[in-house]
Amino acid sequence: MDAGQSAKNRALHEHGTLHPRPQAVQDPLFQKGGGGGDGFFDPRDLVQVKYEMLRRVRVDDQSVTVAAKAYGFSRVAFYQILAAFEQEGLPGLVPKRRGPKHAHKLTAPVLEFIDQQRASDPKLRAPELAALVQKHWGLSVHPRSIERALTRRVTKGR
Repeated sequence: MDAGQSAKNRALHEHGTLHPRPQAVQDPLFQKGGGGGDGFFDPRDLVQVKYEMLRRVRVDDQSVTVAAKAYGFSRVAFYQILAAFEQEGLPGLVPKRRGPKHAHKLTAPVLEFIDQQRASDPKLRAPELAALVQKHWGLSVHPRSIERALTRRVTKGR
């Protein structure tokens, strides 16, 4: 892999668009040497793969079953991708972040408690703070979640 491909891999990964299974893309345009050998069609680029799959059905009149298989998706996934594209356009093809969107356990009162504990003992680390939160609030919070919350507060100037 050359430096350009490595940089592109990093960029795709950072934006959440690195295809987790590029080997599943079987369309000839995405095969090595496809696209006239210029490397334009990249099976690692999930957004490009999804768009081209939709284009094959809409423009080239390929069947949903054939296109979905050629691009490594199920028919159900095809229709989900199509719905997202019709609703949001290209941004709809970017995978959505999974899981909780915010620190739902680390509410303002819990963070205030953590701040008080750290003020009374600055040597307390996330594992000890997690144990104190469990004991005081009855919440099971991963130490890494506490670290992230504290980092967010520092970067926001709190």
